[in-house]
Amino acid sequence: MASQIQQNLVEKNKAYASSFTKSGLALPPAKKYAVVTCMDARIDPSSAYGISLDDAHAIRNAGGSARNALRSLVISEQLLGTNEILLVKHPGCGMLTFKNEDVKGVVEKNLGSEAAAEVKSWDFLPFSDLEEAVREDARYSNESKLIPEYVGISGWVYEVETGKVRTVEDR
Repeated sequence: MASQIQQNLVEKNKAYASSFTKSGLALPPAKKYAVVTCMDARIDPSSAYGISLDDAHAIRNAGGSARNALRSLVISEQLLGTNEILLVKHPGCGMLTFKNEDVKGVVEKNLGSEAAAEVKSWDFLPFSDLEEAVREDARYSNESKLIPEYVGISGWVYEVETGKVRTVEDR
């Protein structure tokens, strides 16, 4: 039996598909950029960042991590022609609330020693300073041999309290 969430997906998709007219869109994003942002449920990248269907690649992960998104960014640039990256983090992010040891301890407590062994060497990429984390992601992206020099990279903070974005300049 389908869960309530699965039933909702099917119902909402039926409504969406009934008026869908965008089947002819090209695979590469029309505006040739990618946004890396947090998976936080309070963020709607399309509305908050003005991304229309087929404009850009929206890559979401815990903390809006450029390191975690690198695989997708390489595909976006090398195979699909994007030439700009917007890196967006936000205040109140869960990644500001723990250290690697904390999540590893929770994994061991909840899932056991085999699961703990699996994540022992993982970096969950938490951060303690929001703006510095944006700068670090921008530096990481600029220094990566996998992101060409011609790709523009900028860092941003999305204020979940107001819906506004602001740029974060490198020091």
